[in-house]
Amino acid sequence: MPLAQAAQEAGHEVWFATSEPFHPILEKAGLRPLTAGLTVPEAFIEAAGGQAFLDANGGAVQASDVPPEVLAGLAVKAFGSVLPRSVAADLAPVLDSVRPDLVVYEILNPGAAFAAVAAGVPAVCHGIGRVSYDDTMDPLVQQELYATASDLGVAGKIGQSRTLGNPYLDICPPAVQNQDFLASDVQRIPQRSVPFAEPGELPARVTEGEGPLVYLSLGTVLGSAELLRTAIDGLLPLDVRVLVASPVVDPAALGELPDRVVVLPWVPQAEALRHATAVVHHGGAGTTLAVLAAGLPALILPQPGDDGPDNAAAVRATGAGRVLPAPEVSAEAVEAEMRALLGDGAHQEAARRVAREMAAMPEPAETVARFPEFVR
Repeated sequence: MPLAQAAQEAGHEVWFATSEPFHPILEKAGLRPLTAGLTVPEAFIEAAGGQAFLDANGGAVQASDVPPEVLAGLAVKAFGSVLPRSVAADLAPVLDSVRPDLVVYEILNPGAAFAAVAAGVPAVCHGIGRVSYDDTMDPLVQQELYATASDLGVAGKIGQSRTLGNPYLDICPPAVQNQDFLASDVQRIPQRSVPFAEPGELPARVTEGEGPLVYLSLGTVLGSAELLRTAIDGLLPLDVRVLVASPVVDPAALGELPDRVVVLPWVPQAEALRHATAVVHHGGAGTTLAVLAAGLPALILPQPGDDGPDNAAAVRATGAGRVLPAPEVSAEAVEAEMRALLGDGAHQEAARRVAREMAAMPEPAETVARFPEFVR
């Protein structure tokens, strides 16, 4: 979003292709949406033949309740086949009619790269955070991905790297980025991570309240009432106010809470971070970078099956956060870790150090200025 907005502000014509649920956000930001691809939940359901998240009675099942090994198998098919095929199919006629000069695609959305190479349009890969290497999952996804590329007739026109041979816009600061990736031969273009969230207002008791504010979010995909309530119970003994983002869990399922705990189904995260003292989160790429950019220390509760564990380990290595793996999470453990996080100034200083490194990275507008180079 920040890069698209910077390109439009520089006078470029920008078309933003994504699934329809995101279109209202694009329109509010003044960008032109195009429909392309499935949502990630839709892709997982298709990967499982339409039965991924239904119980024996036909009721919906949360992704967090699906066995990890089943979820991993679905992820290979969803990200290696279902999503890239759907995006490539939707973009092919668009690229043929619009004839853009450049396609910028997300690293987890190679279908756009397949469509670009088939249309003869230059492409640039845009990162979403730390590049993870999973010795178990990555080879399987890559194998499925290249089988898809072969089916689409583009396997001989792409590189064998994670970026398919294209330049890579890296929004992850070197302090957190995978060192093996930094040492690779991928053409990296550093770009500052600019947190984006739909604008919105926070309640006055959040913005005007007294005392430290802890922001708690477990993301928009995984999460459970039990885990959220455990984290809240761990924060209650501390002399802090708590803002909880609960897009996955019905706030009513968290039970009765004191007035200093505010639970909202949606939170304008960029605004929330401006008021926070510390953050408890799941370790997702977007939240991790947003919290680091804000210079805030974090307690990370990574869940199996996503990028949380890898991001959490990288943040801990910088000193900017502490980590509670899923088997160790309890209210008592959350309380102890947060006391250490808030009481040790070294965590705050480490978070500010990473924030300074991020602030020194080139702005999206500087990337836009290099577009002619990518087109050549």
